[in-house]
Amino acid sequence: MMSVGLARKAAAFGASAAVLAALSAGLMSSPAQAATSAKAAPKVSVSAPKATPGDYQGSCPSKVNFAAQIKVPVKGKTELAYRWLHGDGSKSKVSVIKLKGKGTKTVTVKQSITFKEDVKGWEAVQVLGPKKVTSKKGYFSVSCEKPQDNVRTHLDVSVSASAWASPSSYAGSCDTRSDKIDFVGLIKTNRPSWVRYRWVLNGEVVDYGKIKVRDARKVGFGIAPRHSQRGWAQLQVLSPDATSSNRAYYKVWCKDENRGGDHRGDHKSPDARDGKISASASVTTSSDCTVTATGSVTSNVAGKIRYSWALNGAVLSSGEVEVGANGGSQPVNGFSSTPINGEAKSGNVTLSVSGPGGSDTETVSYACTPAP
Repeated sequence: MMSVGLARKAAAFGASAAVLAALSAGLMSSPAQAATSAKAAPKVSVSAPKATPGDYQGSCPSKVNFAAQIKVPVKGKTELAYRWLHGDGSKSKVSVIKLKGKGTKTVTVKQSITFKEDVKGWEAVQVLGPKKVTSKKGYFSVSCEKPQDNVRTHLDVSVSASAWASPSSYAGSCDTRSDKIDFVGLIKTNRPSWVRYRWVLNGEVVDYGKIKVRDARKVGFGIAPRHSQRGWAQLQVLSPDATSSNRAYYKVWCKDENRGGDHRGDHKSPDARDGKISASASVTTSSDCTVTATGSVTSNVAGKIRYSWALNGAVLSSGEVEVGANGGSQPVNGFSSTPINGEAKSGNVTLSVSGPGGSDTETVSYACTPAP
């Protein structure tokens, strides 16, 4: 209870009844209640975003990562809502994270931005709930190195290469007295130049050389397999302008590889033994060098067979045919393609098939001399 002397003193200064009541309440409060009111309630806080890297110099586009920490008091279930503020004045979408438990939770929020050009800016995080608060700005910079233009002049040498197998498939005796598959490559240049090249067979370098090319020149090598196989060869130009030809695919069936045993009824190709499926293709060219391909697939296993056509390594078309219960052959849709300026007038066409009976490829080489 307020003392009489204090009440008189307050009244002497013209204190109102409300002031007197407040003074009375303050004097009546216990020390424990005063300590509780003096203790600050937990607050939401957010750190300034940190950029990694903070100052980037190098090739662009470049990605910069940003991260910031938000501390949120949690009692039961709490929803943390926040968004990113960008230095250009824009804002990200609002993200919501559900928290539960008790005490102060620390949440790390992240974002990544890809920059394609020089920029100096900042990022900030704005917390919208449970209490609105905005972080300090986190600054960063991106400095893009300008790539040196690879300017070509009329003095630079332009080289192209194409390759094909002749024949692309072989069936017969596999003695090693003569080559069974020859690979031919055509190198073209826009002006006379010395050209370094190499041949790669199934991933292994098997031949190399250096020749003087004036407009166009052929190079090649041959193989004499001792057993049935399939694979590819590629002509790679090393200098003066690095380039590679298409892959020239081939297939060999050695009919005499089982001669040492009593297997007279077992002279089957690898496809017939393993897959019982085969592809057949033929190619014709017209006076304007239009390439027309037709083909068929043979299988003694019923089911759907998928096929695709490739011209000099690039797939042009694909489809599906179905072989009946007794097996047999089915024609496949072919294609016609007319080369545009600069495209090779020679190369190869590959028919690839796959189905329940296995898979097979047939590659046919072609060459065209345009009509005058």
